[in-house]
Amino acid sequence: MTKTSLVAADVTPDVASPQIKEFPAKEINGWPVLVLTLAGLIAGPALIVVGAVRSDSGPGLAAALIAAGVLVVLAAIVVSTGLVAVAPGEARVIQLLGRYKGTVRTQGLRCVLPFTQKTRISTRIRNHETGIAKVNDADGNPIEIAAVVVWQVEDTAMAQFAVDDFVEFVAFQAETAVRHIAGSYPYDSTEGGQLSLRENADEITGRMSDEIAARVASAGVRIIESRITRLAYAPEIAQAMLRRQQAGAVVAARQRIVEGAVGMVEAALARLDEHDVIDLDEERKAAMVSNLLVVLCGDRDVQPVVNTGSLYQ
Repeated sequence: MTKTSLVAADVTPDVASPQIKEFPAKEINGWPVLVLTLAGLIAGPALIVVGAVRSDSGPGLAAALIAAGVLVVLAAIVVSTGLVAVAPGEARVIQLLGRYKGTVRTQGLRCVLPFTQKTRISTRIRNHETGIAKVNDADGNPIEIAAVVVWQVEDTAMAQFAVDDFVEFVAFQAETAVRHIAGSYPYDSTEGGQLSLRENADEITGRMSDEIAARVASAGVRIIESRITRLAYAPEIAQAMLRRQQAGAVVAARQRIVEGAVGMVEAALARLDEHDVIDLDEERKAAMVSNLLVVLCGDRDVQPVVNTGSLYQ
């Protein structure tokens, strides 16, 4: 099995299965509840005042009115604790005495069970940019790499209860995945068909997204995209690697020049033979080929030499 296939097979970390998953909470429209609550907060004190004013008409009636007023006020206060406003791009995780009772995703004013804890969880798309990490690539060369990760909370219950801080969890796992990917592939490919960080950015970022997604799945987070934002050799070897790249470019250019020059010489000799312009022996052909290659492959202009004698002098 090659190194590339080993990296692809060892992407998913061993993460425990989630103990709880998101489900909708029991909720109703909060506006009618709000109206009833305000009416109760107004009617309750009114009943208390009426009971106090009519105390002379009978103690039983006055006590009943005052008790009813107090109960109405208390009921309004209890019901009002279940009101919650949900803005676009967020959800509310509902807990009652430590027990998860569901998630509210419906926008607007909603009413849930009273005396519940309502934790706000943002479901908006977020960006996280990793710091510049200095790691060794697969060939042992020190490189600097950074990436940006686009992510979103998909399961609010897992984000709230599976990890301590899901934002910090995503940040650490993203940096871990970036370091692992950077150390699994070479910066430049020296073998045919081998993936490299510089030449195969799309494939590398795809595998990096898969690894980050596998690492943060236990937190209920979905990875939308990840991209490498910085990739360079470390400063201590940058100059040496630049000279190596320049040397490789010079060699490749020379190979192209030589291939073109050989083709031009072959065409010239073929045209001379085809049109019977001049009859050259093997020694003169070799001299002509040598001169043409010097002219075509030289890195500077040649100085022409005019032969005023015969062909063989």
